[in-house]
Order: sequence, then C-alpha cells, then structure tokens
Amino acid sequence: MRIWGRRLVWGLAAPFVILSLWFAAGLFGALWPAESARFDGPAGIEIGLVGTPIHYDLLLPLTPELRRRFTFAADANVAVLAENAEWLLVGWGARDFYMSAGSYSDVPMAAVAKAVLGDSAVMRLEAWGAVALEDIPGARKIRLSAEGYRALLSRLDQDLGLRRLVKAPGLTAQDAFFASRGDFSGLRTCNVWVGEVLREAGVRLGAWTPTPQSLRLSLWWNAVRTP
Repeated sequence: MRIWGRRLVWGLAAPFVILSLWFAAGLFGALWPAESARFDGPAGIEIGLVGTPIHYDLLLPLTPELRRRFTFAADANVAVLAENAEWLLVGWGARDFYMSAGSYSDVPMAAVAKAVLGDSAVMRLEAWGAVALEDIPGARKIRLSAEGYRALLSRLDQDLGLRRLVKAPGLTAQDAFFASRGDFSGLRTCNVWVGEVLREAGVRLGAWTPTPQSLRLSLWWNAVRTP
C-alpha cells in the first residue's frame, strides 16, 4: 500500500514539478544570449507589445505600407483600411487553444493538451483605433529602425504564407485567424514566436522566452526601452 501511495503522490506532483522546471528554464533562457539581427539607422518606428497573463501580441502602426500588405484581411472584416484604424494587432498561437472563444476557463482540456504536445499555428489580426500605448495596461514600447521594421514585416509575410483564412470573426467581431507557418508546442509558444520576430527585427533578446515573464525579463536584461 505504501508503494501505491508513493506512486499516487508522485503522479499528482509530477505535472507541477514539470511546470515549475519549464517555467524556471524559461527564465534561464531569457538571460541566455542569442544572436539578433543588426541594422543601421535611427530607431524611429514605435511598436507595442500588449497581452494577457499568458500571451503577448505585437501592435503595429497602420502605416500606408502596412495597409497595403494586409489588404487581404479586409475581406475577412478586419478593418485595416478604415480611416479611424491606427494600429494592427498581430498575434500567433496554437490553433485549437487560441481560437477557443470566451475566457481561459472555457478552453477545452483537449485543446490545452494539444497545444502543449504540438498543434498547427494560426495568426490573429485585428485593427485598433486611436489608442496611446501609455493607456494600455502592461503595454511595452519598442523602437525599431526602418530596416528592422521591414525585416519584421517580411517575417510576418513569410509566416502568413498563402493568407489562408481559418476563422472570422475570431475572438471579437472585428478580428480573424489565418493559417501560419510552423507549429506551436510547449517548447515554441506564442511568446517564443514574439522573441523570434523581435530578434529578426534587431531587438536584443534571450534565446528562449516561453512565458510573458521570461519575455519581460529578457527585455529588461537587455535594456530594451523606448529612447
């Protein structure tokens, strides 16, 4: 009976131990140096990071160039061409988990398990109106050079591929999900993807940022601030 009792205790504790080790590894990965692209020129283009307790999105200024690049999203009711639209929210995540409507408590456990073990990825697009980054709780500003910003947009183009619509509307009445290149897993989360995109845009970040906490730590450690 003692043996079975120990096995039961270890079975119940194992998920929490694994989660703790994963979280700690993410903090270490946030500090581990990684190669980032280097671009010359002043960092004059301001983008934002906005998110939830478990997820970060990119917030990009809806310049004429960005409107042209994302005109296809207008067919899915994403208001990228609207005169009052000033920002484009870009998110990336596991297909089943990310597209689940409602709060996190509404996400099926099957979708959670699939996200951890491996799921296809989707990109979420939503146009925002006039809003100051300072007024968004927890938002972070990042400045990019013109070349770095073009590199970021090029990465988004690559990940979107054929611009295949998956779901519209998505989580709100004005957003849409499109199929994205690559797969989501516990090792390559939405926050890891954000880190990849920012490093390609010239932002210094750690090698692995699976959680919002690790991404924030890496930004702080590398002194990524708005000039």
